[in-house]
Amino acid sequence: MRIAMTIIGLCLSLSLAAQTYVYAGNSVYSSDIVCTVVDNTIYRGRSTYSSDIVATFDGTYFYKGSTKYISDIIATWQSNTIYQGRSTYSSDIVARWKDGTMYGRQTYQSDALFRYADNKVYKGTSVYTSDIILRTSASLHPALLYIICTLF
Repeated sequence: MRIAMTIIGLCLSLSLAAQTYVYAGNSVYSSDIVCTVVDNTIYRGRSTYSSDIVATFDGTYFYKGSTKYISDIIATWQSNTIYQGRSTYSSDIVARWKDGTMYGRQTYQSDALFRYADNKVYKGTSVYTSDIILRTSASLHPALLYIICTLF
């Protein structure tokens, strides 16, 4: 019985550790949770119900909602670059990730969308607390951060 309870406790702690909360601004209050990320799936608010799935990421493609149909692809991640839809043409570049910063089409400082450091998303290349857009409870993939910033 003791072993069974230990295994159940371990499983519960591992499943909870897989959840990453995204908070508005520099907050860590549960009332400020914008979305929850579990296994590269973005859920609305604190929910992990399938009906609240906003987008799913398989490492290459972002899908709208919980489906993985080609017609539901909203973005492609390849070589630190996000493309619109299924495209990988340079004309369809939406954003680029470089050195902890997400840029628009070009990697000029003036094109910086946000910087991610210490589980905080800062506006542009800022390092000021007043410029924190989002805060995460654990590290997230840069493509997930971009989609979250776009959707929320």
